[in-house]
Amino acid sequence: MSTQKPTLGFWQIWNMSFGFLGIQFGWGLQLGNMSAIYEKLGASPAQIPALWLAAPMTGLLIQPVIGWMSDRTWGRLGRRRPYFLSGAILASSALFLMPRSSTLWMAAGLLWILDASINISMEPFRAFVADNLGDAQHNRGFVMQSFFIGVGAVLAGALPFVLRRLELTGEAANGIPNTVKYSFEIGAAAFLLAVLWTVISTSEYPPPDVEEFRRSRQGGPLRAVGDIVGAISGMPPTMRQLAIVQFFTWLGLYCMFLFFVPAVSRGVFHAVDPNSPEYTSGQEWGNVCFAIYNGVCFVVAFWIPRVARRFGRKRTHAFCLVCGGLGLVLVYVFKSPWQLAISMAGVGIAWASILSMPYAILASALPPEKIGIYMGIFNFFIVLPEITASLTFGPLIRYVFSNNPIYIVMLGGVLLMVASALMPLVVDEPVVESALPATQAAPVR
Repeated sequence: MSTQKPTLGFWQIWNMSFGFLGIQFGWGLQLGNMSAIYEKLGASPAQIPALWLAAPMTGLLIQPVIGWMSDRTWGRLGRRRPYFLSGAILASSALFLMPRSSTLWMAAGLLWILDASINISMEPFRAFVADNLGDAQHNRGFVMQSFFIGVGAVLAGALPFVLRRLELTGEAANGIPNTVKYSFEIGAAAFLLAVLWTVISTSEYPPPDVEEFRRSRQGGPLRAVGDIVGAISGMPPTMRQLAIVQFFTWLGLYCMFLFFVPAVSRGVFHAVDPNSPEYTSGQEWGNVCFAIYNGVCFVVAFWIPRVARRFGRKRTHAFCLVCGGLGLVLVYVFKSPWQLAISMAGVGIAWASILSMPYAILASALPPEKIGIYMGIFNFFIVLPEITASLTFGPLIRYVFSNNPIYIVMLGGVLLMVASALMPLVVDEPVVESALPATQAAPVR
């Protein structure tokens, strides 16, 4: 669905995307450490998937509602900014408290709050870029988000390892290493400050008639339910096709997110006891691996628009998914820590595309007045794979894979290749170049 808006400059796109550095700092700490924290607090490998379940269940409800609300909001902070600022405050609080968890269920509850809060921030951020950029700049805008996601995740992944090399030792009373504890505290500050930068440095386009906009957006919970149900039933064809690709993509990614660190601890560092020094070393190296693939992501991110212009967004995304799939399958072969960098390079190429190409394709196919709600619904196909993983991976690893997490990681690689094979079925609308002149002025408040 074509839209024409003034072309924004590099630093304007930089500022509107900068908050994603903080959001991914929070995601990176969560994904790289929560399974290990659960094991430190007494969970078995088979229990870990279920302990992740509450968060995506909540996200399934929150995301379309937040999208619906942000479509209908206009105030002093604009349309999307009140939501990602509120989410940042809540998520930063949860990050600060997480390493202080005294019980397994306290950690699970804080993960529930953290995941929900990050989603409150993240989905309006996706809509924020689509709001402010014309079709011809969607690739650049979502790739800039990928860049900051890569930077934030590199910092989050490397931080515990760096703190260890700075000779920070010891652990809290609950057994969580001080390297992890201080990393979460630094992440809490980074999350809030990065989002604040975007809130302060950017503006949004107001409705042409604010009072008419508010009158037309009146309605309570029943209208919200009706609008969300109507949007789901009326999804554009491109969105339906992308949804299937997203489901298999993210199911593959959750294989990695949930089990890569335990797989490294057991398969490469030969740890048996989750409370052993070998396991802690494996946990820290697993975070370094996450930093490596995110480092590759932010390097590759700026090349993806050029590749997409030459070969098309569909082919580009399909190729990148194959790279990620091969990377995860090869984890089985590599037995030394540094060999895993080769696997993570493939995952990083896929990650750069996963964070940009589907959203760039989608944004061109959505009605502008419903971008928020559709971005929230699109996130169903990130959350539903997480729920599927939480419900099925426990029995799978226990009864099929003999509690060996490496096989789940390899399964993730296969699923990424399935997603790649589905990309030719997606219809990508051609990009309409903006006819409006470039401007260095920010959108009107």
